[in-house]
Amino acid sequence: MVQKHNLTKINDYLFEIPKNFRADMRAPVRIYSDKKMLESVLEDRSLEQAVNVATLPGILKYSLAMPDIHEGYGFPIGGVAAIRWDGGVISPGGIGYDINCGVRLLLSQVYFKDLKPHLAELADALYRRVPSGVGSTGKLSVTSQELDDLMVKGVDWMIERGYATKDDKEKCEENGRLDGALPEKVSERAKKRGHDQLGTLGSGNHFLEVEEVGEVFDEEVAREFGLFKGQVVIMIHTGSRGLGHQVATDYLRILNKKLFDWGYKLPDRELIYAPLDSKEGEDYWAAMASAANFAWCNRQYMAYLVRQIWADVLGKKFDHKLNLLYDVAHNIGKKEVYEIDNKKITVCMHRKGATRAFGPGNKALPLAYRQIGQPVIIPGNMGTASFVLVGTKKAEEETFGSVCHGAGRAMSRGAAKRAVRGSDIQAELEKQGILIRCDSMAGIAEEAPLAYKDIDRVVDVVHHIGLARKVVKLKPWAVVKGG
Repeated sequence: MVQKHNLTKINDYLFEIPKNFRADMRAPVRIYSDKKMLESVLEDRSLEQAVNVATLPGILKYSLAMPDIHEGYGFPIGGVAAIRWDGGVISPGGIGYDINCGVRLLLSQVYFKDLKPHLAELADALYRRVPSGVGSTGKLSVTSQELDDLMVKGVDWMIERGYATKDDKEKCEENGRLDGALPEKVSERAKKRGHDQLGTLGSGNHFLEVEEVGEVFDEEVAREFGLFKGQVVIMIHTGSRGLGHQVATDYLRILNKKLFDWGYKLPDRELIYAPLDSKEGEDYWAAMASAANFAWCNRQYMAYLVRQIWADVLGKKFDHKLNLLYDVAHNIGKKEVYEIDNKKITVCMHRKGATRAFGPGNKALPLAYRQIGQPVIIPGNMGTASFVLVGTKKAEEETFGSVCHGAGRAMSRGAAKRAVRGSDIQAELEKQGILIRCDSMAGIAEEAPLAYKDIDRVVDVVHHIGLARKVVKLKPWAVVKGG
């Protein structure tokens, strides 16, 4: 286990485990945290997992740990690694089971003070009409051929059918589509799980929230993003549902069968990886990209539903437009290029519970944001706050353009359920004016605010060290969750 004395303090928000900590490490581990949060990180296996990541063939510069780090499968959640594309590897544990779990933020032109009398009506409509919960099914069931097509086309498939606009596409990371998707590399079982799940939240920490822009930290950037104090915004957090989970399950099984052939000696069986140029590595990439494209379609169709509900409930009272600020992924593998030691190197970017945060001038950003930097959306928990930040060049230089993806769990789901009752949490939040719509009291308990780290502290780390700058803080007022 990693202990406190193994860490070298670089500054108040950055610590390092040196490469000589363990003989099999190919790179140091860098941890972005403050002193208080670091104490809790040392209580689980997350830093040990980050050390294991540092053993991956082809890893470049560092194994990175974001301030919301906690124990995951293979990689820690909040773990980031750039692996050299030529001669490197890909690890499903570095992408996650919920492939392309991510967040998007829709912006209204309405002030919360004007919406407040209609909040309960809107919350009820969102809960009724946006499917949520384990095994939930959507209203847009697709044929086998349509499912294959959307896994290749991503958001373009939604545009063709009138569920998305060109602006929606431009304001999605990767324009809502990863190249290299091959639906034939996705199992029939995965497809069966996903064919009727478009436009569904699912369960766990996924949510749909009506929020208010509270504190504004950067007036200029907020204005460029279309954000203003008192504004109503809607955040959507979900991923690839059963399809993505099955893709991960399938390929972990396939890769584990190859362990003997490849002769790998893994520090942790969960860290199984495949050479990027192997058949198994290429097949996993193609299936992962397919699941990622499905996830973008899932969030897009959910946005389409939210826009319909907003217009139906509030259209006669307010402007019914809900424009997309941005859609970011935080469980994904990406092909990206970085300058390292004055050479441009193509990498397989693993972000597991981490958000891309590109700075001004990056050509991957839409023209609307290219001069100012990428919107970085960081959800908190249902009782406190979320944030919008803006990416920086420093993040591109230090963390391969990566920051945290949320508050990060401080307590397991089981421990949270033992500590609190869902009905008590719901009552406590409603005293604060926060409406909770969920079909499971156990689900509310699992996601209780006490189960998460302090989102303000987490965000302050990346802000103070300059990986991303705070733009606005968002307060939740209505939360729809799956059980």
